[in-house]
Amino acid sequence: MLRTLITAIFFLGAVSLFAQPENARRKRNFNTVNAVALKEFDPVSYFQGKPAKATSQYEYNHKGIFYYFISDANREEFKKNPEKYEPMYGGWCAFTLATTGERVKIQPTSYKIVDNKLYLFYNFSNDNRMVKWMEGDYKKLKAAADKNWERTMH
Repeated sequence: MLRTLITAIFFLGAVSLFAQPENARRKRNFNTVNAVALKEFDPVSYFQGKPAKATSQYEYNHKGIFYYFISDANREEFKKNPEKYEPMYGGWCAFTLATTGERVKIQPTSYKIVDNKLYLFYNFSNDNRMVKWMEGDYKKLKAAADKNWERTMH
């Protein structure tokens, strides 16, 4: 019994040690303010067709990044499959990451869902990069953004 308890404590401690570097890396690389993603928009609401600003009343910490939700139902939906709802490229502008490799702020209502993934875009000063993304070769842009994101995540 004692041996099982010690093994369980060791295992949980080891899992926690491995999770800490990943969480710290995510915090360094994701587009957040005070560790809150999506400028407080509910990630599930994008997939419901209408991005909605939420509050900390329904928050959830996923691997060091906080997400806000408009309802407990949306928070529970996110918990079931966070990888589906988290924005691509840590919430940075997908087009800019693809074309220059830079991380650029986004306008949270400038978005596109492609292949069941959430992409966000810069949209300020008459420069809507979502339009550029849509006009471009999606597969090439995505491949470039994936490569640049992987390079910058270290």
